[in-house]
Amino acid sequence: MADFAPVTYPAGEQPERRFERIIGNSAALESVLDQVEQVAPTDSTVLVEGETGTGKELIAHAIHNASQRCGRAFIKLNCAAIPLDLLESELFGHEKGAFTGAIAQKIGRFEMADKGTLFLDEVGDIPSALQPKLLRVLQEREFERLGSGRTHKVDVRLVAATNRNLVKLVARGQFRSDLYYRLNVFPIVLPALRDRREDMPALVTHFVKLFSRRMGKQVDSIPPETMAAFQGYSWPGNIRELQNLVERAVILSRDGVLPNPLHKKQTQPMIPSLHHPGTFQSLMTLEDSDRALIVKMLEQVGWVVGGPRGAAAKLGLKRTTLLAKMRKMGISRPIHTEETGGLGIAP
Repeated sequence: MADFAPVTYPAGEQPERRFERIIGNSAALESVLDQVEQVAPTDSTVLVEGETGTGKELIAHAIHNASQRCGRAFIKLNCAAIPLDLLESELFGHEKGAFTGAIAQKIGRFEMADKGTLFLDEVGDIPSALQPKLLRVLQEREFERLGSGRTHKVDVRLVAATNRNLVKLVARGQFRSDLYYRLNVFPIVLPALRDRREDMPALVTHFVKLFSRRMGKQVDSIPPETMAAFQGYSWPGNIRELQNLVERAVILSRDGVLPNPLHKKQTQPMIPSLHHPGTFQSLMTLEDSDRALIVKMLEQVGWVVGGPRGAAAKLGLKRTTLLAKMRKMGISRPIHTEETGGLGIAP
């Protein structure tokens, strides 16, 4: 049974934490933080992409805190949580009497965020009718409240986030292409938790300490089998799911020992099958799992390795690191049968 203790480093090797609220030091996470450091000093719009529960709001906070606007307001709005008929008022505000129920003037989120940062979560859910107004305020830095003809100027740094594929929404005519390009100035793709498993011990330790303190419970040890179960699970809900399950484990803990809160069937490593999309294969080796994930991502991006939309960026890796992994695993782009006389692999 392993004693419960904070993650430690050899003397003189403890890394300087640039973002104290962000837990982990995996290559995938460090790549994201490098991008945050690059873009934070600018006023450029940032689009944070990633699965649900990967920490998009935390990254938005990190961008704000590392910018020159850090002493100003950080305003957030979840676009999917506001009824469509109220979203425009939430963004731009309204005057008294602008519509039924508008009994007083309301300041919108853009005005609140003047000279600061506005974080728009789930930006892919903004309705089509409202998208031109959002595009205008991003381009012209001006807007009107509902029920008013007066134009307001604002100086706002926008960080948007989504777990939806905006490119597909543009192709289906559900999202304006010009708005997408305006949002996609500097994309940051967050890795899923299953792609940064080396951060698991630090994350589990952090959440155990957090919930132990809140509940007034003593948790002294994390058995190896509990940590192994965490390491082997696929985490479809990412860090948010991990946080909730650690909270459950702390509630269930006895005698200072953290139990395994996962059901037995959840501890089997599960990854999507490349041959049968939507189904799963289990008990794959870590190398098999990594290879399948790399091939799948390369196929999704048309075998583009580098660049902001390439496989390396989406996997949270450096281009040279991904190329080295591809060589080691024997991964190369398939070529068409007319080029080889059969289904072949490009050298």
